[in-house]
Amino acid sequence: MKEKSTERRGGIAASVEALVSPVAEELGIYVWDVEFAKRGPDNYLTVTIDSDEGIDIDICEKMHRAIDPLLDEADLIDKAYMLEVSSPGIERDLKREEHFEWAVGEIVEAKLFAPLNGTKTVKGLLTAFDSESITLQTSNGDTVLDRKNVSKAKTVFDFGNNR
Repeated sequence: MKEKSTERRGGIAASVEALVSPVAEELGIYVWDVEFAKRGPDNYLTVTIDSDEGIDIDICEKMHRAIDPLLDEADLIDKAYMLEVSSPGIERDLKREEHFEWAVGEIVEAKLFAPLNGTKTVKGLLTAFDSESITLQTSNGDTVLDRKNVSKAKTVFDFGNNR
């Protein structure tokens, strides 16, 4: 079954992030993203957390146990859902300004709504960004992409060149 639309920055996600961010700070971590989405027949609330030292399963469990009762008490979501707490992983979706700021100097893959020079995917070193564009250094030189034309951007880890 096709995944239905995802609610990210407004409404439920923003309210949940405001509620759980202080808990994350108490644990010495921060909230990378919050997403509320319907996948198949179920609704999922995914709280993605991170820290400078990285995230392990124990931290995810601590965060889950700490925010679960807060979410129940706040009653922000009027339908049944599954709560997931996870790390952003090695390849991270870049959605917010602070995500792009974090990723400057990293290899990024941008998927485009429409082809640019015959391709809908551009991969390169993220060298600059602003609210209107992102600049990727590719083998063909700098490529400036209008952010409104980017459907998805994520960091890419080259497993072949890292041990």
